[in-house]
Amino acid sequence: MIDTPILNKQTLFELLSKRFDKEEKKLSQIPSPSLLQDAQKSASRIAEAILKKQKITLVGDYDVDGVSSTAIVVDFFRQIPYPLEAIIPNRFRDGYGVSPNVLKRIDTDLVITVDNGITAVEAAKICKERNIDLIITDHHTPSEVLPDAFAIVDPKLSTCSYPFTEICGAQVAWLLMGLIKKELALKIDMKQFLDILAIAIIADIMPLININRTLVKEGLKVLSTSKRPSSIIIRDFLNRSVISSEDIAFQIAPRINAAGRLEDASIALEFYTAKDTNTAYRQFEKLNALNEMRKETEAETTKEALSLASSDNLVNVVYSEGWHEGVVGIVAARLVEHYQKPAIVLSCENGVAKGSARSIGDVNIYELIKENESYLSKFGGHKMAAGLGLDENSIDDFKNAINISASKIDKNDFIPKEDIVGILPSHDIDFDLLKLQDSFEPYGEANLRPIFLVKNADILEVKLFGKDKSHSKIIVKQFEHDEKSIELILFKNIYKIPENNKITCSYRVSKNEFNGRVSAQLIINKIYDY
Repeated sequence: MIDTPILNKQTLFELLSKRFDKEEKKLSQIPSPSLLQDAQKSASRIAEAILKKQKITLVGDYDVDGVSSTAIVVDFFRQIPYPLEAIIPNRFRDGYGVSPNVLKRIDTDLVITVDNGITAVEAAKICKERNIDLIITDHHTPSEVLPDAFAIVDPKLSTCSYPFTEICGAQVAWLLMGLIKKELALKIDMKQFLDILAIAIIADIMPLININRTLVKEGLKVLSTSKRPSSIIIRDFLNRSVISSEDIAFQIAPRINAAGRLEDASIALEFYTAKDTNTAYRQFEKLNALNEMRKETEAETTKEALSLASSDNLVNVVYSEGWHEGVVGIVAARLVEHYQKPAIVLSCENGVAKGSARSIGDVNIYELIKENESYLSKFGGHKMAAGLGLDENSIDDFKNAINISASKIDKNDFIPKEDIVGILPSHDIDFDLLKLQDSFEPYGEANLRPIFLVKNADILEVKLFGKDKSHSKIIVKQFEHDEKSIELILFKNIYKIPENNKITCSYRVSKNEFNGRVSAQLIINKIYDY
């Protein structure tokens, strides 16, 4: 931070431009779905099943990506039209993905998975025994042993030659539907699904570069005009002239996620696939209520988890009976924020622990867990997040083992990434800056909204605002000779002015729309203690 450069709009433009290829990809330049291993084989088999009027069952997943994948396929089949049985497993009754549990209640000729299945070795065996063809479409990291399925479509297979591997489950499903369209010479416009696809890409924290950037950009445009009832409700709810990726990440994704976390993901699927706005609105109201419940449950669990964790651990592993299985992932993220260390939060029931892991910096939590898989009954995930299950009696041994593994990692890998781009003079924070930032939308993973630094600035005044006066407006002068002061917003915090009357903090500039007026809002990310 010592060498933080002082920027102007031109240097900021140049900095942000370096994040991308010179030429932005067009939709027509998205690599062909046929480059996905087994995709053509899968499309031919699905087309054959349709022509022979065979029973087809779709098995999704309960997170946003899984529900979005399911919704795209359901809507596609509805337009053929062809009957499709769609099942999203219940987190509490069925567990994850195409499990033996789910297969018990399926009588079908063909099973297609979306956003799951790459580790479903047991399920593949059952399908084989029952003469059911299993087509797995997934994007998660494969284990050494692959399921013995009819076909596996996953860009992360080492033998797959798809040129861009960082795509989510909904993208894999959408690409496969594009091949089926071709196979059956259907007149279905694949662009109509981009509203749902954009939500999935953002919610699953895919890097917003390459084809993901194109799909999200186009998808947000489709979301702004689509006649899909769920998209109309999203627009009404957000009430913004332009919908951003952050609106999706912070407002829409948590609501869609809340169904699978707390109750049943079918509520979210019914919202997505509603045929009229009344039905979509009713489902969205349920998602809203579940999201409020999720926030309360999460706050209580976080409080308990914080008291069980410690800054002495390299990886915090905490567990308790009665914690809601649906919020442990979010609670793990809160622990990471608080202790600046990776965290694993487990919910125990009848001697079995299930939970989620979240990471920080450059620590690969999936590899750390994999190194200690002998303690586990199941696990899966990627570098920054994972899920796992184990016997309650093994937790303490697992905790010790994973901390020993973590002690071998370079200490610098644990440093949280906050990529400050520079210091912005007060006179450069204006409407033109908002326009400049807008030109680099969508922001998200691998294209973060720029973070700026205020260094050793004089505090002129602190005003509290909000219903219960729990937010702070900190008015500062960045440099001694500045004529213009700037206003920094600190949400959910009552800021106490330090003795030296100075502040060093990082912030992002967001667009504030209120009563038709647009202004720049400077939101504090982190306050530094010097």
